[in-house]
Amino acid sequence: MMTKNIMIVGVGGQGTLLTSRILGGLALEGGYDVKLSEVHGMAQRGGSVVTFVRYGDKVAEPIVEEGWADVIIAFERLEALRYAHYLKKNGALIVNDWRIDPMPVVIGAAKYPENILDTLRENYKVYTVNATEEAKKLGNSRVFNMIVLGIAAQHMDFDKETWYAVIEKTVPPKTIDINKKAFETGYQL
Repeated sequence: MMTKNIMIVGVGGQGTLLTSRILGGLALEGGYDVKLSEVHGMAQRGGSVVTFVRYGDKVAEPIVEEGWADVIIAFERLEALRYAHYLKKNGALIVNDWRIDPMPVVIGAAKYPENILDTLRENYKVYTVNATEEAKKLGNSRVFNMIVLGIAAQHMDFDKETWYAVIEKTVPPKTIDINKKAFETGYQL
């Protein structure tokens, strides 16, 4: 199998690192060599966070180069715009249609870009969901990342049962049911 390159981009506190651990576990379950790399900006809360997950028969390094990502999972619109150039020509950009103002916008030093999703659609295959609102309907807004992951799963080579098994092993035990329900919600979208 050729190496698959996945990027997860978001803002600190959105579950980017948990998502990368799930994807890494999934690749291991599939019998692949896997490499993960995490790049933190101000990852506490509000700063940009990027993780790379690469899997295949043999993976030499964890970093995805520009123009090589098969899938980018973006938990926030501006982060999708910031990293879209990493996507390969026929790659999938899955975007949570949600806005989190970065510090320069909060303090008035910059403006949040308008029409981000339209701009992205001009050059990329974009799949959007307001996963945050969907998660609220499930009763827990924190599982929005699993909804986005459920959509991304449709662009990867693993069956749903394997996804569920890895989710069960990775998330805190008391959150397994809601996380699986959120994943299923995304998978059906």
